[in-house]
Amino acid sequence: MEAYQRISSDHPTTLAYENEKKDCLQQKKKRVRVPSEKPPFTLATLKKAIPAHCFHRSLLRSLAYLVYDLSVCSTLFYIAKTYIPILPSPLNYVAWPFYWFIQGAFMTGIWVIGHECGHRAFSEYAWVDNIVGLILHSALMTPFFAWKYSHRRHHSNTGSLTHDEVYLPRFEDTVPWYSKHLNNPIGRVIRIVSMLFLAFPLYLLFNASSQKHDRFANHYDPYSPIFNDSERLQVVISDAGIFTALYVFYSVSKAHGFAWFFCTYLAPLLVVFALFIIITYLHHTNPTLPHYDNSEWEWFRGALSTIDLDFGWLNRVLHHVTNTHICHHLISTIPHYHALEATEAIKPILGDYYQIDSTPIHKMLYRAAKECIYAEPDQDSKNQGVYWYRPYKHKI
Repeated sequence: MEAYQRISSDHPTTLAYENEKKDCLQQKKKRVRVPSEKPPFTLATLKKAIPAHCFHRSLLRSLAYLVYDLSVCSTLFYIAKTYIPILPSPLNYVAWPFYWFIQGAFMTGIWVIGHECGHRAFSEYAWVDNIVGLILHSALMTPFFAWKYSHRRHHSNTGSLTHDEVYLPRFEDTVPWYSKHLNNPIGRVIRIVSMLFLAFPLYLLFNASSQKHDRFANHYDPYSPIFNDSERLQVVISDAGIFTALYVFYSVSKAHGFAWFFCTYLAPLLVVFALFIIITYLHHTNPTLPHYDNSEWEWFRGALSTIDLDFGWLNRVLHHVTNTHICHHLISTIPHYHALEATEAIKPILGDYYQIDSTPIHKMLYRAAKECIYAEPDQDSKNQGVYWYRPYKHKI
């Protein structure tokens, strides 16, 4: 297929990848803060630097990527259900976790395509994006329209201490009392593991780690304060998608047994949840990223207060949602297959506003758990409306 033709050595995306590697090596030497000052360039300047074809959303090309991912997942599923059960012990105990991770990674790639549907980056047709996104996200236990609307508010308020939708930094006086008892290596690992598998369901069910409202909020109640009147019907449609998926899960589990269903589908789905949290958490939780109160926040500066991540071979499996995130926050309708080229085009203009972190994933998670406890302004700074993550001031 056109979407998966071998890339020649002079292809823009290959050049972008090589340049990213150079950037990663430079930033390993010294971690610097993303500038918090008003940028010397505009969004219009960035858009002009991006080749015109990068803004084109091809339905056929998007479908090609989706068919590819579904084909890989189907093949992995067939191999797992057919051959892993007949492997001798202990090989089968090794094969299942390997399958869970690989299958979960490709399923996350499918989740990313659903995410593009929510941003109108899948095709030129809104109804196509909505139908495809609803089907894909429902199968992955994500209420498509409900998430679409709350995620849109995240993009509209990124970096705002009072209006951002997710990953809001705490202030020092709001850090939970028990957190100081987890300020040690074992405690940080406990926090990380629990976050990876519980944070996304808790966010959907209880709006955890999000904005506080005057009444209970979640992503399934159409009258939740997260949504306005024009969005409530589509939230109901999202709920219908989730209930349909649950019925299918129940039927399959009843026919084949829960253990079989867990090993073939639910365990990879947990990997999807974990990878989703890893990606989004690390995109927005880094000691180098500024956050702003109402006196300083503006959309453009907020959109620049994020960071790209280099996950190696996983970048391609995840459709480069990891290493094109800054561009995505600036122009969210660019499809993933153009995002690397668009990122490469704007990097010279962004300058210090562009950063990519190639630290191993487990080290990034541990660093965030250790150094990103609460946010406060620099004491000697004139801009007291710009906040930076801090670790605990004293070891416990």
